[in-house]
Formats: sequence, C-alpha cells, structure tokens
Amino acid sequence: MIIKRYVVNNMNEAMTRIRYELGSEAVIISQRKIRKPGIKGLFSHKIIEVTAAIENEISEQNQDVKESIEAIKKVVEQQNEIKEYPREPEKQVSNLHKNSGYVQESNTLNKKANSIDSTTDLMSEMKQMKTMISELSLMSELASSSKLTNDNIPGNNNKSDIEKMLEENDVDSEIIVNIMRKIENFKTKDELQTSEYEKLKLVLKEMIHVTKPSLQGRIVMVGPTGVGKTTTIAKLAGRLALVEKKKVGLITVDTYRIGAVEQLKTYADIMNIPFKVVYNMKDMDDAIESMNECEVVLIDTTGRSSKNKMQISELRTFVEKADTKNINLVLSSTTKNKDIKYIIEGYQILNYNSIIVTKLDETSTYGSILNILETAKKPLSFVTTGQNVPDDIKELSEDKIISLILGEDTIC
Repeated sequence: MIIKRYVVNNMNEAMTRIRYELGSEAVIISQRKIRKPGIKGLFSHKIIEVTAAIENEISEQNQDVKESIEAIKKVVEQQNEIKEYPREPEKQVSNLHKNSGYVQESNTLNKKANSIDSTTDLMSEMKQMKTMISELSLMSELASSSKLTNDNIPGNNNKSDIEKMLEENDVDSEIIVNIMRKIENFKTKDELQTSEYEKLKLVLKEMIHVTKPSLQGRIVMVGPTGVGKTTTIAKLAGRLALVEKKKVGLITVDTYRIGAVEQLKTYADIMNIPFKVVYNMKDMDDAIESMNECEVVLIDTTGRSSKNKMQISELRTFVEKADTKNINLVLSSTTKNKDIKYIIEGYQILNYNSIIVTKLDETSTYGSILNILETAKKPLSFVTTGQNVPDDIKELSEDKIISLILGEDTIC
C-alpha cells in the first residue's frame, strides 16, 4: 500500500493533488486541521493535513505468483514420492511369487506335505467364497428393503424438475428446500387440478413483496462498495428533477473514494441541482439545513464492509443524523449467495426498510433477487438495468419478478 500525506489550504486542493498523484481509486484515511509551523502559524488561519492511500497492486500480483510457484513445487514433489515408493500391492505380489517358488521346492522333497497344504488351501478358498456369498446376499436384502437407495449414495442426483430448475436459476439451496416444503404443504381449493408448477408460482407470490417507494423528503442509500449506490442515486435524481420536475438536492458522505465525489458532482452540475460534500457531523447538519427547500434530498454513503462493525457503526451515526425512515439497502444481483447473507446481517443495524437490486443487466439468471428478498425479509423498491441515467431504473411487479426468477422472461 502507498500512503502519502498532504498539507493543503482546502479539501478541493487535496482532492486534486491526490487524484493526480495516486489516481481516482485512492482512499482518504484521515484529515485534520493544523497550524502552520513557527510563530506565523499562531496568527494565520489553520490548514488541513490529509492522509491518503492506494493499494499497491504490483506487490499483490507478485505474492500471487510466488504462491502459485510453491503450489506447483508441492505437486512435483508428490509425484516424485509416488515414483520412488511403489504401491504395497506390487510388493505383496512379488513376495507371493517368491513364496510360491519356495513351496514348489518343498513339494518336490515332501509329497505328503504338499497334499496337506493343497487341502488346506482348498478349504481356505471355500471359506472365502462362502463369506463373499453371504455379503452379496446381505447387500441384496438391504437394497430390496430400501435401506440402500439412490438418495443415500453420495453423488447421486434424485431431484425433482422444479428443484433442478431453481438451481439452474441460482436460487440458494436452503431457500429451495424451504420452497419444496411449502409446495408439499400447499393447499388449494381445487387440489387435483393444481400442478406443481402452479403451486410453485403461488408459493413465490407469498415470499416476494414489492413496495411503492415514497420519493419525498430525505432518502438514504447504504450498501457495500461496488454495488452501484452512486449511479443509482444519479438515476433517481434525474428521474425526479428532469422527468417529475421536483426540487432535488444531493448530499454525499462518500469522501473516501475521490472518483465518487467527482462523479456525483458532475451529475448535479448537469441537472443544475444543489450538491454538498459531508466530511463530519457538523457538515451533515449544515448540508441538510441548506436543502430545507428541496422536496427530495438524496444521500449517498460510503461503501463499507459488512464484516467491519466499527465502520458500520460510524456509518450509522451519519444515517441517524439524516433523521429519516426511508433507508434503502443497495445490493448487486451478481453478489454470491454466501456473501448476501453476511451483507444483510451486517447492515441490519442501519434499520433499512427496503431493497434496491442493481446490475440486472450483468447476469443471465435472476434467482439472486429471491435470495436477497427472502434473506432480508424486506420489500423491493427498485431495480437497475444498466448505466444510462436516468432511464435504467425500474419498479417491478411481483409477477414480473417471478417470471424472471423462473427463467420465463428477461430484463432486457
């Protein structure tokens, strides 16, 4: 990681220098106000000390290469060990041939002993055959009594067509089990004429909920890095300001990523709407107060890892300062199922009341929508379907979502 410290007169100067020297992916680690050194500093205004950092990708790549080389070495060593030490059965066969030679020599000296040995060998073979027959008989009995079925043999797949279809559409395995249980227990007025597929749709209808979003007052977007919060806010701002002709304001708390501030400021300038950057709690108060005349204030937040409780707690103070119940958790449809559970659990402390699913244009299956909604137990407000501002943001009906999940329809 490359870390640099900048002493500047204001944050605009700091952001310009950081972007020029470290790039738009740089992260601001800390900022504080200081005085200039010497006596003159006592009578002059305070300046700002900003510390920024960026990951050193080259060192990480080199580490990956080293790890790959070590892994290859281990495989080669294992292959050499196999070549040096033959398998035990081969030793046993070799010893058997030696022993048989010895027995033949003994037989030529003592025919009576040979006769006794032959009889003993014959009895041993008969006992082995009897044991094998008993084992085969036992296996046959177990199979016939259904104690050994395809379901109990690892690797065998005895799943229904509905289960296979849900798996192909990336629905989480635990959710599939829950769905199949509900289908089995589902009761309809005309049980005989209701197919399994129709029951599936009715079950999904009970599990999926959408909400008509209230686009008034302060609206906060939260979620991990890279899910598209900033672009989603720009789309909503464009829809409200340009299409619905509302007075809209933008506030961003995401000062850790230089490109995010500049991106949102560009959208605000194009749409001719007020824009404020928040660095601390006092800035938050001032920004909200300055937008009292706006009908809608959209607030972008810093992307945080759901595993970092300290960062989530810090984010919570900003969200609470916004004093609103309109909090949206933004998640990407390309997020892995295991990660969905961790993210939703980590962000629960922010008390979000609806879900926005992004990047539906970047996937060919839509089971992740069900995974997100069923895990969060919150309604869906919007989905995004591309990069175009403000067009690529939509509200979907429950029937449309079900069609997407089952592969009957696509978003495009």
